[in-house]
Amino acid sequence: MTRKIAEFLSRNKYIRDALDHPADLSEFHERPTPRLIAGLILMGFSYIIGWPAVAALTILAAYLQEPLIAVVGGPATYGFSYVVFFAGAWLARAPHYMGVFTRYAVGKLFRKLLR
Repeated sequence: MTRKIAEFLSRNKYIRDALDHPADLSEFHERPTPRLIAGLILMGFSYIIGWPAVAALTILAAYLQEPLIAVVGGPATYGFSYVVFFAGAWLARAPHYMGVFTRYAVGKLFRKLLR
């Protein structure tokens, strides 16, 4: 059953291309560029300003008995963390690296399923 599903799915152009032309993972062996490092740092920083900042604003709002701090500041901070994350992903060229890795993984998976 699994093999039949894999044969059906392997007719897809992307999967067929991944099987015919395996991905080259040599990009992952190269030294990281300053742009990649800056992007990864921004992506990591977005996690720090995400939920921890929302929790800190909530605690501050409760301590000062000013709920507007949490009501406005929480979503604003969380939204800002999304912007920082996507800026970091763009800097790190995440779509490119994920495309290369996904192509490699799809090719490997379907080679295993189709043998």
